[in-house]
Amino acid sequence: QVQLVESVGGSVQGGGFLRLSCTASGYMFRFMGWFRQAPGKEREGVAAIYLGAARTYYADSVTGRFTISQDNPENTVYLQMNNLAPEDTAMYYCAASLFVLSADSGSSPEEYTSWGQGTQVTVSS
Repeated sequence: QVQLVESVGGSVQGGGFLRLSCTASGYMFRFMGWFRQAPGKEREGVAAIYLGAARTYYADSVTGRFTISQDNPENTVYLQMNNLAPEDTAMYYCAASLFVLSADSGSSPEEYTSWGQGTQVTVSS
């Protein structure tokens, strides 16, 4: 059974940091990403990683603040979020694909085949 299990998010003040994790089981995915969705907004790609090559991609809004990384033996992907701002408040979702995606397709929710349950991140000003 394919499963993506995310860690619990949290609430922090602006300027703070959080780290999310996502552990995949049931299949060896080749590409994983993090998305977020704020109330009333579309789901947007935040960061993605090609697991085989550790190649990473980031949305402009998080470049320099967020880092996506992997722990291959554990089939786990992390999202380190630093210097958080209130506009980062959203439900964060882990996603995985059986295929290698590009920088463009890696930011499209439609390209992913499996999703985590979502975890809330709240940043106060």
